[in-house]
Amino acid sequence: MTLKDTIQQLEGRRLEFKEVIPTKAELEKTIVAFSNDAGGVLYLGVRNEPREAVGLPEANLMEIEEQVSNIIHDRCTPVIIPDISVVSIDDNYLLKVEIFRGNQPPYYLKASGKNKGTYIRVGSSNRLATPEIIAELERQRRNISFDSELIFDKALSDIDIANFKAFYKEKTGEKLDENSLKKLHLVAAHQDQMKATQALLFFSDDPLRKEIFPYAKIECGRFKGETMDQFIDQKTIDSNIALQAEAAYEFVLRHINRGAKVKGVYTETRWEYPITAIRETIRNSIVHRDYSLSGKDIKVAIYDDMIEITSPGTLLPSINFTEMESRQSDIRNKVIAPVFKKLGIIDQWGNGLKLIAEELKEYPEIEFKWFEKGLQFQVQFIKKNYVAPKPDKGFGFLVDEFGLDIDAIEKNLGERSLVILKMMFENSKITSIELAEVIDVSESTIKRDIKELTDKKYLDRKGSKKAGDWIIIKQK
Repeated sequence: MTLKDTIQQLEGRRLEFKEVIPTKAELEKTIVAFSNDAGGVLYLGVRNEPREAVGLPEANLMEIEEQVSNIIHDRCTPVIIPDISVVSIDDNYLLKVEIFRGNQPPYYLKASGKNKGTYIRVGSSNRLATPEIIAELERQRRNISFDSELIFDKALSDIDIANFKAFYKEKTGEKLDENSLKKLHLVAAHQDQMKATQALLFFSDDPLRKEIFPYAKIECGRFKGETMDQFIDQKTIDSNIALQAEAAYEFVLRHINRGAKVKGVYTETRWEYPITAIRETIRNSIVHRDYSLSGKDIKVAIYDDMIEITSPGTLLPSINFTEMESRQSDIRNKVIAPVFKKLGIIDQWGNGLKLIAEELKEYPEIEFKWFEKGLQFQVQFIKKNYVAPKPDKGFGFLVDEFGLDIDAIEKNLGERSLVILKMMFENSKITSIELAEVIDVSESTIKRDIKELTDKKYLDRKGSKKAGDWIIIKQK
């Protein structure tokens, strides 16, 4: 990507533009936020509205570079070493300040201290870190994960993992004894006693799980139309996490359609959405979600025009969704992920995004989008050619818009003829086969009804049999 292309990008998690050097407070917040997250680049000398390179005075470049360097050195801690360089575009000089992901988080403002001076990047803004986020940053520094921390509220022997043991035996053929728990790091020694990790609690059906982690669940919803205004169906999946993926996947299958088409001498079935990609997305949302964020659960939302899956936690810094076909692997939950692999719920490392990308090629009518929304990651499978159905007007519109005598039609031709006219109004290209399927009569019956409507000048056909349209004739 050229520099011209770069400055036309939207500001975001890894990119920021400023026309002039920002205030010390603004600059130091951006620098520590980049360091605490995935790193990032700040360009000085770029106007935001309209987005264009206006440059910095050439005579002042060295002074500005030194000023930026001093602010970072004097006001941020631990030590952050920026890569500062001068770049040019159309004879305009810009200062490029590149900050790399730090290996000693949390980074914070010296003057404010860790608790009040730690900032993280959320979209294109810098946000003061909460205590739970600071704790997560400290875990990153120690190279441990949230799911590996120990449970002290209950003795290991008192935690109910009976269902998980049975599931583990069914999937692996192995017994989940203490030795296996140790190898999987689901338990660990503490002062001569074995303690359960938080990961084991997530896999358990113990009441303590719902008490400590009530948000470790999936909320599924099927909505009418394209908004959340009206539920058609909903389900809360709060079982142990080993069972959640399949339950959410089954909810999706229950609310999407599967069609059939003849190919050669065979009949092939095909779901309206890429179900392997959806299953993989659901699995990834459970394996890679940020369990340290309280009050946030996974959401699976099915609308008329798309399926949307939202998971707590931002995308891991090393993962790039724009390069889905490359095998990328990074693990947030260092205990949960290997257990899922052992259970066969996830495939080999780095294969998930590739599976999604490959199946999407077979669904050109589905658009795949992904977003980082606050501290959540969201993907959408969108029907490109979706057309919202027209509001149900009953049969009255046949009178208002076409002057039809609906009582006479019902008496002489039957209510089915009114249904046919209504469906043709809603979809002028509907076929006799489709009408027969919806109304649940034979195609020959539909053809006979259509002939009667045509003979009595209620209905006409414009165009060919394959590409034409049904036209309701206005009555004088």
